[in-house]
Amino acid sequence: MKLHYYPETDSLYIELSSADSAETRAISDSVNVDFDADGGIVGIDIDHASKRLDLTSLETSELPLRDLRAA
Repeated sequence: MKLHYYPETDSLYIELSSADSAETRAISDSVNVDFDADGGIVGIDIDHASKRLDLTSLETSELPLRDLRAA
C-alpha cells in the first residue's frame, strides 16, 4: 500500500495494488475508486484531501508490516 499526495491538486491517492486500473467508480463528489479487470480495488482517490482529512499525521495499528518507508 502506498499513499500519494499531490499538492497541486490537493488530492490523496491510496494505492492498494500495483495492478492496472480497468474501471473508476465515483463513490461521492470527491471520492473515486479504481478497480482492476477482476473487480479488485486498485486504489482510492480523494479530492480536496487537506479539507477532508488530517494530513499532518499517519498512524498504523497492528499491521503485519515487513517494510516501512517514508519519503
